[in-house]
Amino acid sequence: MSQAASVLLHPHAARDPSFVSRVLLSLVAIALCVPLFPLTEFNPARLLTPEALKSMGKFLAEFVPPAVGGEFLLMVARETWRTVAIATAGLTLALFGAIPMALMATRPLSLSALNNAGKMAWIPTGIRQGVRTLMVVLRTIPELVWALAFVRVVGLGPTAGVLAIALTYAGMLGKVYAEILESSDRHASDTLMRNGASRLQAFLYGLLPQNASELTSYTVYRWECAIRSSVVMGFVGAGGLGQELDNSMRLFNGGEVATMLLVFILLVAAADQVSRVLRRMLG
Repeated sequence: MSQAASVLLHPHAARDPSFVSRVLLSLVAIALCVPLFPLTEFNPARLLTPEALKSMGKFLAEFVPPAVGGEFLLMVARETWRTVAIATAGLTLALFGAIPMALMATRPLSLSALNNAGKMAWIPTGIRQGVRTLMVVLRTIPELVWALAFVRVVGLGPTAGVLAIALTYAGMLGKVYAEILESSDRHASDTLMRNGASRLQAFLYGLLPQNASELTSYTVYRWECAIRSSVVMGFVGAGGLGQELDNSMRLFNGGEVATMLLVFILLVAAADQVSRVLRRMLG
């Protein structure tokens, strides 16, 4: 029997069984979102007024042509390298905090849960909840706020940016690492721990091999986000390309701003390529 004939004989087979629930969820989402737009004063029509179009046109015209002076490009190259260094150093410090927190917060690596049919003892449960609370606190405070605090403590410069990224990203990475590990197949890690392996060995030989690609991809993505964050934190004195971008914008030098924005786009594109290569190597 052909597929068309089967559909004619059984019309319900061609119907999406989740169609009604999807439509209802979509309608509920729309009903909840529509009242939010007036609260945000969201009005796209303002962008199409003659005054707005004139202002945007004048602003974009200042970007042409981009600045290409030799001394300026040398400065951009130096600050770009400093920006990458801030992001890389901050992410590296974040990993020193995120990995231990992720291991302590991951239920599949709990020996008490393994021996008690999935129920953790109260001491490991308290430690796990404490670590998760710490990760919530770290990632709740934006890196820009941390940067403002550290600028007052250590002064202007890259150190404030490195510390800000390290604290915020330790919470983000630890949370996502723990969720990735908890959603993976536990058979290998459970078998290793039942045969006397430590939690670290169960992680290295049981959970890590099957999640290496996803963990690496997310880490590189966070490195890309750290590059963006380091540029933003430059506006509060944390050094790097963002600080020079802020100076050029204050001086209304659109050509210099355009050049630095182009360099920033190339940085993000390069990070995306690095992630793709690493995923291919691990996949």
